[in-house]
Amino acid sequence: MTAPILAIDQGTTSTRAIVFSGERAVLGASQREFRQYFPRSGWVEHDLDEIWESTVLTVREALAAARLEAREIAAVGITNQRETVAVWEKATLKPVHNAIVWQDRRTAERCAELKADGLEPMVAEKTGLLLDPYFSGTKLAWLLDNVEGLRARAEAGEIAFGTIDSFLIARLTGAFATDVTNASRTLLYDIGKERWDEELMGILGVPASMLAEVKDNAADFGVTRPELFGASIPVLGVAGDQQAAVIGNACFEPGMVKSTYGTGCFALLNTGTRRVASQNRLLTTIAYRLDGTTHYALEGAIFVAGAAVQWLRDGLGIIKEAAETGPLAEQADPGQEVFLVPAFVGLGAPHWDAEARGAIFGITRATGPAELARAALESVALQTYDLLEAMHGDWRGDADTVLRVDGGMVASDFAMQRLSDILAAPVDRPVIGETTAFGVAWLAGSKAGVWPDQAGFAAAWERDRRFEPGMDEAARMRLISKWKDAVSRTLTRR
Repeated sequence: MTAPILAIDQGTTSTRAIVFSGERAVLGASQREFRQYFPRSGWVEHDLDEIWESTVLTVREALAAARLEAREIAAVGITNQRETVAVWEKATLKPVHNAIVWQDRRTAERCAELKADGLEPMVAEKTGLLLDPYFSGTKLAWLLDNVEGLRARAEAGEIAFGTIDSFLIARLTGAFATDVTNASRTLLYDIGKERWDEELMGILGVPASMLAEVKDNAADFGVTRPELFGASIPVLGVAGDQQAAVIGNACFEPGMVKSTYGTGCFALLNTGTRRVASQNRLLTTIAYRLDGTTHYALEGAIFVAGAAVQWLRDGLGIIKEAAETGPLAEQADPGQEVFLVPAFVGLGAPHWDAEARGAIFGITRATGPAELARAALESVALQTYDLLEAMHGDWRGDADTVLRVDGGMVASDFAMQRLSDILAAPVDRPVIGETTAFGVAWLAGSKAGVWPDQAGFAAAWERDRRFEPGMDEAARMRLISKWKDAVSRTLTRR
């Protein structure tokens, strides 16, 4: 048996650890949820110590489930929720504030001010990003401006900033490092020159000493402290969750598209070594960097996908488990046209309206749980349509799309069939559902020399099921037209 690899998947609502065999089988796994903190409307925070505790416990539990000891693991790969901001003391590794989560909108006013100053074109040119609270930079600036004494300590070189990967690497190995994909999401990193940018740091007031060393996705990030798991394990692969899913879905060729359906939805189109500037308010981001060669992607981010199902469960109480949503949606009255625009924390690509809020259209006295369940699932497919429509406007390659999907929502046959119908394109669901974790497992395993190279990995990718479009074209276009009208009514900038 090829040496096993451990993947740590630190997500927005839970942390998972998975041990993969060299033959791609899951040998052991563990998952733990952690609390979400909402100090004010639109604010979202995580306790970094709770994230750390969930990481250590899930790794220990996954190793136990696999009946393996740490010394038998060839390498560790880490993937993480991107853009979430962590700040900690360099000397003690203690957090100085809760993490500010990617969903958090507290810096919307600051972003608007920077736009009014005419800075967005320069920011987009350097980072591929837009001025939106989604990204890390303005969150970090907020902490420096609002946590007493933090700026002085940061300027004295005492404080580290990073996305969650950096925090975990620091706690696991003592190293202060990040990878290029996470760095590219901070509003502080020039993705063309591939370095931290002094002008951007100056605008946001971020001292250079706060920023980590940026490495390839498959690189030496140090070894875990032996007391954590019983032996040291080299950390050899790191990637932000959406880029890890590109890798796990083997979307290595230009024009290939993957879409991940978790709390949010993130679609990435590989543009190869060519950086494509979007004319449709998509993001240009780094897909991965291997052996010093960078591949880029166009990305569209939807803030609410699986979170809409969570809202049905936790907010409305019309389901007890997420798995109930598809069967419930199938019972919906086909004569009712109910649309949910889930702008609970604003709208992402291609609208980028931080102030938009959710709305439901088409409700009648006959509307019930089934119609709301269908509207929630359709909203994910319709938002994906908006993303791919924008992508095809920017990408001059092959316009025919086969979408490779992953994430918790893809288990729903109803949701995936609706996605295929609305896109009028095939949707491929992989055999290995843990695509994000599998992507960083491959990064670590290939760096360790115990897993296949890129070509071998791509050749081994397997499809579980292909969903083919079956909706009448007139019905599809009617649905899309009504959706676009509903979205236009929620936008604050029309």
